[in-house]
Amino acid sequence: MSNQSKMMLDVHEKPSIPKWIILAIQHVFAMFGATILVPILVNSAAGETVLTIPVALVTSGIGTLIYILCTRGKSPVYLGSSFAFIAPLAAAYLKGGIGGAMTGTLVVGLIYVITALIIKLVGKKWMDKVLPPLVIGPMIMIIGLGLAPSAISQMGLSAEVIQWKEVFVAVVTFLVTAIVMVRAKGFARIIPFLIGIVVGYLTACVVGLVNFAPIADAAFFSMPSFMIPFVNYTPSLGAILTIAPIALVTMAEHIGDHTALGQIIGKDLLKDPGLDKTLLGDGLATIAAGLLGGPANTTYGENTSVVGMTKIASVWVIGLAAIFAICLGFLGKFTAIVSSIPNAVLGGVSLILYGFIAVNGLKVLIQNQVDFSKSKNVVVAATMLVLGLGGAAISFVSGDFSLTISGMSLAAVIGVVLNLCLRERKEEREELKKLEEKKEEKEDTKKEEKVEAKPEKKTKKVAKKG
Repeated sequence: MSNQSKMMLDVHEKPSIPKWIILAIQHVFAMFGATILVPILVNSAAGETVLTIPVALVTSGIGTLIYILCTRGKSPVYLGSSFAFIAPLAAAYLKGGIGGAMTGTLVVGLIYVITALIIKLVGKKWMDKVLPPLVIGPMIMIIGLGLAPSAISQMGLSAEVIQWKEVFVAVVTFLVTAIVMVRAKGFARIIPFLIGIVVGYLTACVVGLVNFAPIADAAFFSMPSFMIPFVNYTPSLGAILTIAPIALVTMAEHIGDHTALGQIIGKDLLKDPGLDKTLLGDGLATIAAGLLGGPANTTYGENTSVVGMTKIASVWVIGLAAIFAICLGFLGKFTAIVSSIPNAVLGGVSLILYGFIAVNGLKVLIQNQVDFSKSKNVVVAATMLVLGLGGAAISFVSGDFSLTISGMSLAAVIGVVLNLCLRERKEEREELKKLEEKKEEKEDTKKEEKVEAKPEKKTKKVAKKG
């Protein structure tokens, strides 16, 4: 039996109205914690307001609807704020203000669209050479580990005089999040960060760390602070180049998420609707976010988990969840409550979250069996990690023009170049070729076994009837 036949609701099937609403709300809860956390953490890292929660929610919903249109409703994917852009957005803001942050986001979306067009014309094999696991793994690790100092600062563990209230709240938030991740079952296990934030927030209220005045003053309904391009902000080349290389990471995540979701629902989403269409949807969604002042979008693993656990793959449910997210962006009281979350709560969550991102990079290397007994692999990964975490920067100055590439962006560029230029020894190339051939043979054998297994099952049923 295929995974598709196990779905309670397939991609194009529509539930009854009461179930439709409940299932959509469930998807909103799944995406909610991560989507609102991105603008909060970007603002914390930058020390100023770069993104707003209402705009993040609205652009998340709009982006998902754009994606559904581009994929012709064939892929039940929800798009939300990307954690990969937390540090780059903060750095771009410090370099070029809101103009740098938003034009950088626009360029990332444009890179997606251009890549989608290239894939449509020449196929997608070239991406495996440019972005192998050897490059993707360290890139993801740098994103998580690069944010580690921010989490420690939010928890109050980097101050000369420790504020015990903040530390206590951070520890409670951390422990609740960790316990839910490890011990919880069902829907609660999908939203550990949201549960951790709620419990941490209530604890902060008890010890007196929450300021309720802004909540009381906020209106029930308010217009999100959308940014109009080239009116509210102007481009910044240095800031753009700080963000643009992160598209390499998120495109790799995009492919991984669609592969995982395809296995769950029994469809090859990279073939139908096709990687070109899914990337196009993701790219246009990110362009829309940049035009309105929101964070870059990405495919959400949380919502993929919901599809897998509930066996509900209906794109109608995903679409309604997107509409609900847009509506939440216009609720002023709600935004004020979220904005009142103390840094200590965010620090407790971030301690796990940033480490979780770094571990995912390590997982990419392990799952793809990257062999670090080979000198080339060691050189590429080691160089990327040191450049990305060591604060390396390269500046180009000519007259009034100044351009600096640093951190994650520099590591990504150097990693791709080194991987393409450094060649293994002849013996290693032959060994790699043999491994690829064995992998292809295994895949062919599995396909043949599946084809042969189907008639055998039918024969057994006939025998039982006889």
